Amino acid sequence: MKAIESVEQFEKMISSDKEVLIKFYASWCPDCTRMDMFIGEILEDYSQYEWFQINRDDFPELAEKYQVMGIPSILIFKNGEKLAHLHSANAKTPEQVRTFLSESL
Repeated sequence: MKAIESVEQFEKMISSDKEVLIKFYASWCPDCTRMDMFIGEILEDYSQYEWFQINRDDFPELAEKYQVMGIPSILIFKNGEKLAHLHSANAKTPEQVRTFLSESL
């Protein structure tokens, strides 16, 4: 998963005409650490999509703009629009993430 390091990079990535998945996380977040333990296999299964991650604490304005209230959250963008949002409360298990992806992509 590639890291997003600027607002400009974020805007460029979400403007793709293909679905782009972005994980919002924070370094202090235990649920983010738990997700990191299982996300690798999901990335392999969904490797046809571009995946990025962004530290919510480094870009609070983006988290606010896209209503990322909890972390980790996975957002799907296409053509600059948010198509789907997996909120942190529903992102605790591999099954929850897989269900979200299968229903949203």
